[in-house]
Parts: sequence; C-alpha cells; structure tokens
Amino acid sequence: MFALEFDHPWLLLALPIMFAPFLVSALRRSPHPYRLNAPLDRASQALSLALPVLGSIALLLLLLGLAGLHRTDQVLMREGLGAHLMILIDRSSSMESTFANRRPDGEEESKAEAAKRLLTAFIERRPHDRVGVAMFSTAPLLAVPLTGQHEIVKAAIATMGFPGLAQTNVGRGLALAAGSFGSETASASRAVLLVSDGAGVISREVQAQLRDIIARQPVNVYWLFLRTEGAKGIFEVPATGERDTPQTRPERHLHLFLQTLGVPYRAFEADSSDAVREAIGEIDRLEARPLLYEEQVPRREFDRLAYAGAAVCLLFLVLMKSFETTLVVRSVPLPAIRRVVR
Repeated sequence: MFALEFDHPWLLLALPIMFAPFLVSALRRSPHPYRLNAPLDRASQALSLALPVLGSIALLLLLLGLAGLHRTDQVLMREGLGAHLMILIDRSSSMESTFANRRPDGEEESKAEAAKRLLTAFIERRPHDRVGVAMFSTAPLLAVPLTGQHEIVKAAIATMGFPGLAQTNVGRGLALAAGSFGSETASASRAVLLVSDGAGVISREVQAQLRDIIARQPVNVYWLFLRTEGAKGIFEVPATGERDTPQTRPERHLHLFLQTLGVPYRAFEADSSDAVREAIGEIDRLEARPLLYEEQVPRREFDRLAYAGAAVCLLFLVLMKSFETTLVVRSVPLPAIRRVVR
C-alpha cells in the first residue's frame, strides 16, 4: 500500500493556525451595529459561515503544499498474460546477408534487420513479459538481464543492425541464456528464444553444462532458424551415403541435441520475413499464460494540487469580500423617539 509523506514535516507544527479564521472575522465591523435594522436572509447567513471555513481550508492546503505532501513510490503486484523470456540472438556476420544469401540492396532486408523489426513488434505486443537479451558469436554476452523495462530490451535488439563477428558459439550462448533465470521466476513460464541462421559444434563439456542448468531450472526452448537459400534444413534427413556429423550438419545436430534436454522444445524454420512473422506469432500464442508481475508506481507530488486548491478557496474569499456592503441606518431625533414611546 502507498503512504503519504512530507518533505518538510516540521512545518506541520503550524497547523493550529488554520483555526484563525474562526477566531478573527474578515467582515467589516460597524461602529454602531444593530442587527434588527438589517433584514434577515439565508444567503448572507450561509456566506458568513462559509467565510471562516474557506479560510481555514486555504490555510491548511497552503501548509500541506509547503510541507511537501507526496505519495511514496511503491511496487504493486499485478496479474496478466505473459512469460519470463530470454532472447538469444546470433551476432555472427552471416546474419547481415539476406535470406537469398546476398548483401542487402535496399529492396531486400538482411536476416538481422528482419529479425530486429519483428522481435521489436513482438516485445511491444507483450507488455507484461519480463524479457532479457543475450547475444553470441565468438563468445556469449548478457546484454540485458530479465527486466520489465521494455525500452531497454528494444534498444538491445536494435544493435542487430550493427556488424557481427565470424564465429557462432551457440552452445555457450544457450548455457548463458538458460542460466539467466533466478529463483523468483520459478512460478512463471520461462522460455529461451534462440534466433540464429546457423549453429556450431557443441563440445561435450558444454552439453553437460547445459543439461545440468536446465535440469535445475527447466525452461521452454524455441529455436527460430533463419534458413538461408541453399542451406540444409534442420528437419531435412540426409540422403543415403551423405555424411551426417555435427561438423557437416551442425544445425541438424543442434536440433537433435535440443530434443534430448527433457523440456518443451520447438523449432521453426523460416526462409523469409513472412515466415519469421508467422513463427514469432506462434511463439506469442504458446507463451501467453497467467503471470504475476511487478508494476513500479513512481512517487507522486501533491504540492501543486494543494496550492491549486488553496488558490480556489482564496478566489472565493475575494469574491465574497467584494459583495460585502455597509448598511446605512438613518439617525432618529430623540424627541421623535419619546413621542413613539408615549
């Protein structure tokens, strides 16, 4: 729950001054008052009661504003649909070519540009997700840990437009992404989305490390394989007599290895921007589950609101004061009064 606090609480010691309007009248005093000479009307009576009340409220609001009234910042737990998602991005130089294995010429976008555009739209559609970004080429890099600040995530994804390196160390990248989920994410759906146009040989050491990480913290694994024209598909079975080793068919053997991890795994093979959009749309549907997430509610200042309320009260006081009139009572000669008495 939020709380109200003051920047200068010592000013609240002056709060008794708000009762001054009830002790000192703001009305003009007559040197010879005689109420029987003034006609009774309810409007005047209401105004005479409203004046001290408005004055007291104005003083109270001014003191609250000067004391720096504000609502503290807070963290609220909300419930929505989403997941805790680590996006693992291939930053090898091959991602800079198009799906047709050509340099982008303005009409065709590179695989990296297509993935950047569609992943950004994917993040924008999922406001409740906690998302992190990891990258790999020669070595893995954790660019953004899991966070609900999606602007930072989109900024990390935008770096896909910059040149990459030559190698594809996908095994250590997967180990880094899978190990980025903390214990606080255990109650939510956790997933790793690998976006890559190729693979490399994963050593037995890294395979064992990855199995151990996923056994301790199970995650769903998705591989969005950006297939270049002419490249072998991950679902394509080798022909008779064709060599089928991790060195000759690294993408196929990565696919086979991910199937043995004992966690939900799906691979999507995309050879165009439209295919990438369909694959991301399918992942979007698969990872829409109930999710508890934290919403940061920043501090809110109330001093301006207090000053505005005080100004309104003072405006009414000025208007009421301008309507004040003086009742002129004519003097009656003393002999005339005597005759009336007789």
